[in-house]
Amino acid sequence: MNRKEFIKAVSMGMIATLFDANDIFLRRAMSATSYFGLHPFIESHPEAVFIKRTNVLAKMDSPAKKQEGFNFADEILTLRDTPGMPLNQPIAIKPNLTCASGRSNTEEGMGIVTDPYFVEGMLEKMINLGLSADNIYMREGNWLGDSYCPNDALTSPYIGVAERTGTHLIDFPTGRKIFDLSLNTMNEGSEIIWKDCPNGVVFKRVGYVAPFNQPGTWLLDIAKFKCHSMGMTLCVKNIQGMCVHPYIHFCEAISTTKNYPQNVVDNFQPDFDKRTQELYSKHLSEGIPRWERPNDGYWMEVWAQKACDNAEISDVGLSIIEGIYGRNGNAFFNGPGPDGTAQDFMTNVIIFGKNPFLVDIIGHWLGGHEPGNFGLFHIAKERGLVRTFNPSAIPIYIWENGTPKLTPLNSLERFSLETPYLRRNYGGQNEPQYHLVNEPYNYGPANAVESYGKTRTNTSKDEKPSVNIIGQNFPNPFNGSTNIEYTLLNDAYVTVEIYNSSGDRIDVLVSGWQKRGTHLVSWNASMRPSGIYFYLFKTSGFEKIGKMVLSR
Repeated sequence: MNRKEFIKAVSMGMIATLFDANDIFLRRAMSATSYFGLHPFIESHPEAVFIKRTNVLAKMDSPAKKQEGFNFADEILTLRDTPGMPLNQPIAIKPNLTCASGRSNTEEGMGIVTDPYFVEGMLEKMINLGLSADNIYMREGNWLGDSYCPNDALTSPYIGVAERTGTHLIDFPTGRKIFDLSLNTMNEGSEIIWKDCPNGVVFKRVGYVAPFNQPGTWLLDIAKFKCHSMGMTLCVKNIQGMCVHPYIHFCEAISTTKNYPQNVVDNFQPDFDKRTQELYSKHLSEGIPRWERPNDGYWMEVWAQKACDNAEISDVGLSIIEGIYGRNGNAFFNGPGPDGTAQDFMTNVIIFGKNPFLVDIIGHWLGGHEPGNFGLFHIAKERGLVRTFNPSAIPIYIWENGTPKLTPLNSLERFSLETPYLRRNYGGQNEPQYHLVNEPYNYGPANAVESYGKTRTNTSKDEKPSVNIIGQNFPNPFNGSTNIEYTLLNDAYVTVEIYNSSGDRIDVLVSGWQKRGTHLVSWNASMRPSGIYFYLFKTSGFEKIGKMVLSR
């Protein structure tokens, strides 16, 4: 479109060009920021999973890991003047802080927990944004019973993170000991947040370490990219650690009510043994892979149902897998490496999104596994917690310099993180103890691609593309850069151009064929003067002009 055509389009009323002192955009630009939130693209796409590549050369390079955490938070968290999360809202952060036998601060122990320096970088950026350190809490249910995890937390590098950032870690309001295993008693102190689980298969009510699942608290789930006997112990399993004892024991004690006092037994569904047995038999007949192992399959059924109970009543603000380095093996020190040790690899990925199950599905796939072979995802779909476990049906975006780029799944680098998950017996010979769960899984008909919420079928290239474009760039007004989002329902040739208020084209952001799906393009206006600008979006049979305000 030339200058004359552009001015004509504007004059015909496609957009307004004049602002006055009462203009809503100018009022917003002048108002004080009092809220924070996720990047709008992440917030508006809970069906998507995002991958940010990091660049850390060595596992123990603490400054590099800290910088990656700072950069990550800088790109995904935003300030806003429109209603969102208040800056004084409590933040509950759940890293993987499991006990590590006193070695969590050593090189061999670092692969067990979410990297503390990455988390420290995130915390520094959050505080830099205006969040109060006094409102930020890192917690772990395993740290609440002195007899369960004696003094191990005190050796953790997270102690130093909390001291340097001024955030909360082990300073519980009424002391550390909530559950005393030696006495089988539970103190109903102010640290416990109780939440009903009305649709639970196993749980009827669950106790959480405050402020996890406390009303008005935003939850940040930061798992570690590592293997476990449950497959990979990622976001869904990480929030298991929000629970107080004995509810935290998802992976143990099939007879969950055994040897517990009545006040604990009352918080389990009275018929959970019968229900889990029936569900296990149902899923076994339906052919959930590897469920045929008589004891281990049922054990996994109980764990998966507990994990889904917990996820169903937990409102997670953002789920993250920290994969600067990934670990194979049993989640601790044992694995397929020399002398039976676990191994760490510089995987350099951060996987994140709104839905913890979707994030974990892609995490399993990137770890070298086929998600359809894991019963947890079948059960989550059955219970309505996820609409698909087919990794090819989940929109994947590579996050580069604050901008998501729609990316085919098969273009991503995969790793080989071996797990002890449900070894199979083939003709009397067992799989190796540590293995990939990568046997092919049939997700459905080859001529249809299951998508998040609907089934898509292949369409002719001659069809006219349908477009749904967001009505306005965001943020707007903006200072420095802004984003334009659009969705193509078919492959199409797209152009996105930028014009100034005089009708001169000053930038071309997109010009070429793009795949169907949602795209985001950013315009960096850091070298442009304040004022009114326009974007022009064009594809076959469709065009849209939007007004943007650059305010410094």
